[in-house]
Amino acid sequence: MFRVGGVADDDKLDKDQTRAVLRRAIRMAAPFRRTILAALGFVLLSTLGLLLGPVIVGYGIDNGIVANDRTVLRNAVLAYVVVVVIGYLAARQQYIFVNRAGEGFLQSLRVRTFDHIQKQSLGFFDRYQSGVLISRMTADIESMGELVQWGLLQLIAAVFLIVIALGLMLAMSWQLTIGALLVMPVIIIGSRKFQRDSNEAYLEVRERVGQNLSELQEGISGVRVIQAYAQEGQQTRQFVSSNRSLYRSHVRSIRVSTWYFGLVEAMGIFATAITIGVGGWLVGMDAIEIGTVVAFVLLLSQLFEPVQQLSQLYNTVQSSAAALDKLFTILDTQPEVEGGPLDLPERGELVVDGIGFAYPNTEASVLRDVTITVGDGERLALVGPTGAGKSTLAKLMARLYDPTVGAISFGGVDLRDATLDSLRQRVVVVPQEGFLFGGSIADNVRIAKAGATDDELREALDAIGALDRFEEFEDGIHTEVRERGSRLSAGERQLVSLARAALVDPAVLVLDEATSSLDPGTELIVEAALEKLMTGRTTIVVAHRLSTIRTADRIAVIDAGELAELGTHDELVAQGGRYAALSSAWQQSLPT
Repeated sequence: MFRVGGVADDDKLDKDQTRAVLRRAIRMAAPFRRTILAALGFVLLSTLGLLLGPVIVGYGIDNGIVANDRTVLRNAVLAYVVVVVIGYLAARQQYIFVNRAGEGFLQSLRVRTFDHIQKQSLGFFDRYQSGVLISRMTADIESMGELVQWGLLQLIAAVFLIVIALGLMLAMSWQLTIGALLVMPVIIIGSRKFQRDSNEAYLEVRERVGQNLSELQEGISGVRVIQAYAQEGQQTRQFVSSNRSLYRSHVRSIRVSTWYFGLVEAMGIFATAITIGVGGWLVGMDAIEIGTVVAFVLLLSQLFEPVQQLSQLYNTVQSSAAALDKLFTILDTQPEVEGGPLDLPERGELVVDGIGFAYPNTEASVLRDVTITVGDGERLALVGPTGAGKSTLAKLMARLYDPTVGAISFGGVDLRDATLDSLRQRVVVVPQEGFLFGGSIADNVRIAKAGATDDELREALDAIGALDRFEEFEDGIHTEVRERGSRLSAGERQLVSLARAALVDPAVLVLDEATSSLDPGTELIVEAALEKLMTGRTTIVVAHRLSTIRTADRIAVIDAGELAELGTHDELVAQGGRYAALSSAWQQSLPT
């Protein structure tokens, strides 16, 4: 099931895991330590300003009002105003510095994660769905935003507040402190129950959010199909049901919070009542002064709010730690295809030497003991039934994967020893469907070579015979293609993909069924462009169409992961084997 952010029940981390994840996050935040230290200083200053106020009030009552000393009272009032103003200004600064450090950390984490994902090989994307990766980059990082933007601020402020407040209270009267703390066992028991109940409630909320967004996403993405079959009402009913479940989970979480906050508030009232009662008795015995009781009551009002905040922060920390753990799993994944020290030569033979391949976490081999030598400038067609391993072999030849056994070399250099830059310049893959990014035609061709001039782009388009077609557009090669190239036809999108390859000018061209998704009319245009692009280059063609295959110098028949036959079209037809059967089937499928 698709989930957007949050953690599910099986995503909970134990205390040791949580601490380990948070320690690693703290190490990653090292570049922001100056900002964090400044924030901590302002948090301490703000806390002192908040707590010294009641102490000054108590002093002013005892030594100013009761003693009828106007000078002391005036000084106490001025000191109180100064302390409050300093505390207010410090609170503003602590908010700015904490958010600056938090946003900086999130920004660096987003960039680091995106950069790491971009460097992964195709095997990584076989294991992770794009929706999961997007969720990690968005929802999981946003869930950490709660912690780093305000959670840490509240956590540190709450700890400072509790420690300093208790210290001041003990300094003023240990008797009143003990009386006020009589309610703490009830708060501790209630806090533990709240942590347990709220964790379950908030997890349910996040799960329902994921379900609701999934319904929304499918309803919008599939609106054409929905309207085509008049299923708007059914889709709305499904969304209403999902939305109702989300509403109920929110209500449950609110109920959990309500009883706990009510409990803490009630305990605060009891603690205040105990303080006033015990304080009045101690004042009557001349053990303490009335100003101390007033200061004590004011300090108590500041003490119970951070207790609530610490309990709430428990779930935030757990959720953020789980999100960080998922991100760290991605960041710890090393690319399976990494560059070597050698540059590939400009020309040479492509040699496949006894390779075998199996996808990770699978037992069955996709390819077994395949050996082929492709001469410089030769065209090799890979044919065979669906699932035989043709596309996998082509991807191995381009080193999108590495073989499990054996080796593939170009010009005498093992592809695993080649630098990735020289590899991608010498060997280029044209996929079945040309993916276009938002931007212009020129921007999309320039993907293959950053910094290419418009003249170079026009030369690449002209090399495949597509320049005149795109120059006919109102804005020429600067025409916006819109999202996923929706402004262009399927054939035009593939022409842009071929122009990218022409811009790189590779030695080896790998075509993975580059015309299989096109209609016959468009296919002729793209095939003409392909013919120009293939001229003078070593070409590996994965194809199902006889017209493409017959132009190849040799044909390799892949069946059940093995090289079954290898030769020219005429040779293989004469052998009467697998290729002859495939060729006969293709001939019969042609219109008469």
